[in-house]
Amino acid sequence: MNLDSVFGALADPTRRAMIDRLRAGDLSAGELAEPLTISRSAVSQHLKVLENAGLITRAKSAQQRIVHLNAERLSGATDWMLAAREDWRQRFDYLDQVLAGDQHSEGRTEQTDD
Repeated sequence: MNLDSVFGALADPTRRAMIDRLRAGDLSAGELAEPLTISRSAVSQHLKVLENAGLITRAKSAQQRIVHLNAERLSGATDWMLAAREDWRQRFDYLDQVLAGDQHSEGRTEQTDD
């Protein structure tokens, strides 16, 4: 999976809104475009980006183009984010331990044999 294309596609708020609407089920391209305040051409360009990232598929049904969400592509991105989150959690836990150790050593005074 090419995560760059998935995250690139999801970087745009219009495309995220399209993905959100598709979670409820397949829509025609026209239905998907209805609430958007952009041109049909812009909608088509956004759909192309989502399709190239593998997030959607489009199929012709009668005289409509039906848009389908490929949720498994989102799962791959989610898996990556969860793994990264766990890595950072472990790093922050380690940092907390190091800082806690420094605080304990700062409270001590060194004794010298003069």
